[in-house]
Amino acid sequence: MIYIPKYHTVFIILLGAFLAVLSVSCNNYYDPAVYEKGTNEYTNSWILEQMKRYYLWNENLPENTSLSLKPEDYFKEMLYKGDRFSYAVYPSLPETAPQSIRNSYGFDISFAEYDGQTYGVILYVLADSPAERAGLKRGLFIKSINGTSLSSQNFENLYEAAASSSKLTLQLMQYSEADGFSDDGEIEIIRGFTFSNPISSKAILYENQKVGYIEISHFDIGLAGSLLSVFREFQNQSISKIIVDLRYNGGGDVSSAVALSIILAPNIKSDDLFITFRGNKNGGVVNKTFKEALVMNETQVSFEALRAVHPPIQEIFILTGSHTASASEIIINNLKPYMKVIVIGEKTVGKDVAGFAVEDNRISGERGWVLYPVIYKLFNAHNEGSYALGINPDIEINELQNIEVFPLGDIQETVLNKALNNRISAKGQKSMLVKKLTLHKTYDIDPFVQINSE
Repeated sequence: MIYIPKYHTVFIILLGAFLAVLSVSCNNYYDPAVYEKGTNEYTNSWILEQMKRYYLWNENLPENTSLSLKPEDYFKEMLYKGDRFSYAVYPSLPETAPQSIRNSYGFDISFAEYDGQTYGVILYVLADSPAERAGLKRGLFIKSINGTSLSSQNFENLYEAAASSSKLTLQLMQYSEADGFSDDGEIEIIRGFTFSNPISSKAILYENQKVGYIEISHFDIGLAGSLLSVFREFQNQSISKIIVDLRYNGGGDVSSAVALSIILAPNIKSDDLFITFRGNKNGGVVNKTFKEALVMNETQVSFEALRAVHPPIQEIFILTGSHTASASEIIINNLKPYMKVIVIGEKTVGKDVAGFAVEDNRISGERGWVLYPVIYKLFNAHNEGSYALGINPDIEINELQNIEVFPLGDIQETVLNKALNNRISAKGQKSMLVKKLTLHKTYDIDPFVQINSE
């Protein structure tokens, strides 16, 4: 979910009228009773009030949910059936926050069956993460997690347990086409934080064409400066084709995503419409041009500076996977009115919604519950959106179709190779013995990025 400014200015006459009607309601939908501080009723009555005000599906809130429930259970009872992304956190209880292996240890994992065995496959390792410091790298295989061997029946339960654990013990394997599988020993990883999400880029000379490849793991505030440097170097090397790898990018700050879009889109002006946020009748509709969306959080690099490094392209190749979400999907959807976007890989997550943190600060000196409800649906300049089921690729290809996993940016890597030449190499064609296993629950919920709320 994308973090955007609070829309206080949008709550005008409609909000006053709306709350006036609610104040006379006699059922549990609005209870004006005063509750003792610290009780479930005290917290849940506040949750209900915020959800009625901000929640996109506020007209579908249940009417008879008990205020005596635990707040985390009460919040879940409020959610619309199709809402996969809203959540609530109590800061002093870390276990209430969404849990994933990426958030806890700094790596992304998929699962696959090959030759009758089930493996976890390391696909991405964040820089300066507990996983990287322990020696994990892309392409390693996991045979067991915390002493339990992986199987097609237990891989999802093992993932969920690992995401919430304080440490991991992994039995690792390596694979090469020449040598097959070999034991790589056992490692232990202690849960911790990852503060670094650097972008990676390189120029690739392929069949007499200079290709600029850029991989972005997260859209952090301040990314615009790094993007400026990368594309200035691409200009110096006369790059004529751009491949953006967003396979492991779960979202982040919308302004930094806009910065990339400003660089890529041909023939745009600062006042061209980039995005529309559509909320409930309180939030209304908020339109943002390229420049307006940029300056929400990227104020150090101007629209004009970003345009100055626009490469000579009319189409963009974007690599996607099952981790591609939120701000990454905005780039795909919202560039389409301005240029040809060719998506290669797997279907994306489908996070076509946005919101911001709503904090309970009624008690001085004490942080209460923080809600992250869905507040807006997202649309592009042609009013196109509604990709809640994910964005389908134009060219579908599974990066695990070959059991040998090459580093990102290597021209032998399956998805990049497809983007470079639109054909699968002979090595890739013999790989259908690999069966990818799918996690049925969405674990990697991207946290909100703090931006100016005015």
